[in-house]
Amino acid sequence: MDALLHAHSGLRYIVLLLLLIAIFQGFMGMSGKKVFTNGNRKIALFAMISCHIQLLLGLVLYFFGNVGLATITNPALDSVMGNPVARFWGVEHITGMILAIALITIGHSKSKKANEDKAKFKKIAIFFTLGLIIIFATIPWPFREAIARGWF
Repeated sequence: MDALLHAHSGLRYIVLLLLLIAIFQGFMGMSGKKVFTNGNRKIALFAMISCHIQLLLGLVLYFFGNVGLATITNPALDSVMGNPVARFWGVEHITGMILAIALITIGHSKSKKANEDKAKFKKIAIFFTLGLIIIFATIPWPFREAIARGWF
């Protein structure tokens, strides 16, 4: 499980980088008269795929690791919602990430269906940005005291 946790922690940087590139391209494409190229499509696709891989790793950790579901079902905890650490790992982290990845997937799908290049860029820019904001809010960054995880 430690190797899987390290892979999950390290992959977040690839996910964040790809999302930032896709969002940057989205906003640049919205502001100008740019053509939505195959390269733009691939960056958005790779960003979405990396999010889905990250989600799969996270779900394995959630259901079989020592946090997540194990935290929620721990009889020693009186209330998951009353314990900030248990609430983060058992509820907030997974809910936020699923919501963020759903938004990213919707944005990718809507951009594929759009007819105009500007609309494609706009869908990616908006939905990927919303997803990224939620991801940033629910990552256990090293500077978050009670729930902090290492950089990798």
